[in-house]
Amino acid sequence: MNTLSRWMRHLWLDAADSRRCLTRAGLQRLEEAVARSEARHLGELRLCVEGGLGVPDLWRGLEARGCAVQLFSQLRVWDTAYNNGVLIYLLLADRRIEILADRGLHARTAPDFWTTLANRLSDTLHQGDFEAGLSLAIEEIGLLLHQHYPSDGRVHNPDELPNAVVVL
Repeated sequence: MNTLSRWMRHLWLDAADSRRCLTRAGLQRLEEAVARSEARHLGELRLCVEGGLGVPDLWRGLEARGCAVQLFSQLRVWDTAYNNGVLIYLLLADRRIEILADRGLHARTAPDFWTTLANRLSDTLHQGDFEAGLSLAIEEIGLLLHQHYPSDGRVHNPDELPNAVVVL
């Protein structure tokens, strides 16, 4: 990827651009989709959309995967009762989606599952339909969580992490 064009895209896009790509109504629909999904399983989902990276991150050569790893920690996605939190991270400037699952769920999936899912979702994102891509991610991951951690009503299912989309 051309370094200069990448820098320009990142410095051009910010949180306001994230909000334009995902309207207030779109963010609300995604939050509701997370809540509906979490009602069916014992897992936790977090969505984060970032417009572009700042100069220090670009200077260090930070990529979407590194940002997702940092946010996984900062948003405490790892801190769930069943170690089954999932972060869905979208970096608009690179049109990249990264999906990180905590160790409890990661151990129950095929090694290439997350990469394959992210690649399928990136097709939707490259078409510019960010809400549809994120909704599809919520749905697919929700099905997986329901398969491995179903909420049958016998086990208390607290909402351990906020459902709101983090916009950076």
